[in-house]
Amino acid sequence: MVIAELTVVPLGTESTSLSSYVAGCHEVLKKQDKVKYRLTPMGTILEGELEDIFEVTKKMHEVPFDSGALRVTTNLKIDDRRDKEAGMDKKVNSVEEKLKI
Repeated sequence: MVIAELTVVPLGTESTSLSSYVAGCHEVLKKQDKVKYRLTPMGTILEGELEDIFEVTKKMHEVPFDSGALRVTTNLKIDDRRDKEAGMDKKVNSVEEKLKI
């Protein structure tokens, strides 16, 4: 299981607002069932198989172009841990448990 952080940024638009583009990208996520996701203020966290994450990232990268953006930058940070099972919730829970000490 892979955890990834994805940020899709449209450039060359008439507005500094990005929320409509983020919403469009999340429509892509809502239409699939292979990758778990969580919206954060600075991007989206994805959890799933690496190939599925690549597939959904490609579709999300196209959303701003479909909405009129002239340039898009997409950042994908991948955490591929193979020594034990990992996930979004497990990572957060691990830190929260250490904060209780």
